[in-house]
Amino acid sequence: MMEVYHPGVNDGHGDSTKQQERHYYLLSELQTLVKDLPSSFQQRLSYNTLSDLALALIDGTVYEIVQGLLDIQHLTERNLYNQRQKLHGEHQALKQDLSRKHKEALLVCKSHNLAILKSNQQAEVEPLENRVREEQKMMDKKIVAEMDQKVLDQQNTLEKAGVPGFFITTNPQELTMQMNLLELILKLQQKETQSVS
Repeated sequence: MMEVYHPGVNDGHGDSTKQQERHYYLLSELQTLVKDLPSSFQQRLSYNTLSDLALALIDGTVYEIVQGLLDIQHLTERNLYNQRQKLHGEHQALKQDLSRKHKEALLVCKSHNLAILKSNQQAEVEPLENRVREEQKMMDKKIVAEMDQKVLDQQNTLEKAGVPGFFITTNPQELTMQMNLLELILKLQQKETQSVS
């Protein structure tokens, strides 16, 4: 069966004109938003980079990806915060229990045994404080490792989605550039959402 030709409908020209207009609009908005960034980053964002970013944003998929990544990051942060708070609560309970036990022992202690009791109690406090410090340090390392992994996952996802400027890196300058690019994407998404409402 032959396809019927309708100018501007199924020749792709209508779509390409809309896409071109959207590309110019997004590029113009990005160029305006870039002016809010520090000048050192403005210099690194060439016209071509902004144009490529505008192309990546045309269909809105990148917005959805970024929003999904942000949601995952916020859930992860909340979960890690809750884990740390739980550990802190457990440590507080251990310290309070030991303190209560020590106070009770002091109340019934004979005066001639007081020095020995205090010495023994101090010997119980130090290992607990060391344990608390060590567990907190381990928890903090776990949090940093998980957040670093989230950054790598985000970089990988955005690179695979074809977002310019995203690749796996631990270079602080590149990470800052990627954060600035994300900020541009989020501001542009917010502006578009507001103009639709």
